[in-house]
Amino acid sequence: MNKFFLNPFLKPTDLKSSRKKRGNVSCGHGRVGKHRKHPGGRGNAGGQHHHRILFDKYHPNHFKKTGMRRFHDTKQKNFCPSINLDGISNYIEKSNLAQSDTIDITRWGFFKLLGKGKIPSKPLIIKAKIFSKKAQTKIIKSGGICVLIP
Repeated sequence: MNKFFLNPFLKPTDLKSSRKKRGNVSCGHGRVGKHRKHPGGRGNAGGQHHHRILFDKYHPNHFKKTGMRRFHDTKQKNFCPSINLDGISNYIEKSNLAQSDTIDITRWGFFKLLGKGKIPSKPLIIKAKIFSKKAQTKIIKSGGICVLIP
């Protein structure tokens, strides 16, 4: 049963543990030092000093940050979707390009051609913004031409 029903004069503050500690000098906060507000410092204070164990354990590499923060990192400058030579052969099979031997991979949404895989046996003229060296040598060996698109 609730204590308020037993004693109608009892207030909510009377139930707090701090009421029981009144009259004792330190109110349960030790003998000599007083209970102060922020004994260890506010926030992340002391991460390299008195809170070092905590930071090393739960936040490794917090103080080993290197390099510059890239506030205005525009990712569109680095946007370069790529495709391999074996991917081109898949595209050729899907879309019948038998009548024309020129392939523009930028129409498929790719900028760079990489050299993984085998190139089709017939010589092709491939247009792209960037060619890897491996892709370029494979195309030229098969008798094809690499055309750079600006």
